[in-house]
Amino acid sequence: MDVEKLYLPLAAIIPLIILFYLLIRTQNSMMKSILMFLFVFTSILGAFLMENLQASHVAKAVQSVKSWLDEPETAAEKAPVIIENYEPAIIPIKKQVLLDAPAIWQMPELPRGCEVTSLAMLLQHGGIQADKLSLAKEVKKNPAQYRLNDGKIYFGDPNEGFVGNMYTYTEPGLGVYHKPITELAEQYLPGKIKNLTNAEFQELKIHLSDDRPVWIITNTEYEKLDDSFFQTWYTPEGPVKVTMKEHSVLITGYDENFVYFNDPLTGEKNKKAPMKDFVEAWVQMGRQAITYLP
Repeated sequence: MDVEKLYLPLAAIIPLIILFYLLIRTQNSMMKSILMFLFVFTSILGAFLMENLQASHVAKAVQSVKSWLDEPETAAEKAPVIIENYEPAIIPIKKQVLLDAPAIWQMPELPRGCEVTSLAMLLQHGGIQADKLSLAKEVKKNPAQYRLNDGKIYFGDPNEGFVGNMYTYTEPGLGVYHKPITELAEQYLPGKIKNLTNAEFQELKIHLSDDRPVWIITNTEYEKLDDSFFQTWYTPEGPVKVTMKEHSVLITGYDENFVYFNDPLTGEKNKKAPMKDFVEAWVQMGRQAITYLP
């Protein structure tokens, strides 16, 4: 038995026994009063000591429980997190796709407006009533002016905005690439535009398989061009390699042998080109592509 546990009860009981004995033997009333006072005081003191002893043990018990709860849970005791009915969003690539997207002709108002016209087709398929002329006004413009000096062409970078005049061939111009088109599309479908630039063509097929056409940059031949068709422009952002055959279309489908697209240059719907040639032309132009999300 713990000595501390035995000592405190004895400290309270023994004085009580002595006082009780003296109280019996004495006949003096004064002494009886003093002894009665001491009896009461000692009783209170004993009760106080007992209470503190119990409180001390309770505090120790509480501390023990707290320490046990604070101990880190071992890996074996951790319950696994189970997410019921979780299914990842997987879109299977179909063997063939042919979408019904609006076909818009860029002519006669926008001789160089293939990019914004293809964007109008994409947005209209997504339920947005955007027209080519509004998009032509709103797309970011590159302010650089055409200049020929010592056999070098100094002009703008299509990555920074539309270069030149979109409305006529009588003045210098080229077109615009995916970044300004993405920014413009975001104004119509905030948070829902997906830039697929630098992706593999397989990723474009995923979105087409989910019934969403894809805006791209290609060339007017729909096949890989010889290097002789390219020239270097010196822009404020640095040298840029471009071709005057640059073009934009809206891909609407594919099968084993062909890619299908709406061509703003002719207004033709679901025009087709050989898969291998079409993909090579797209890769040569920097794998530029965008679509919208569901």
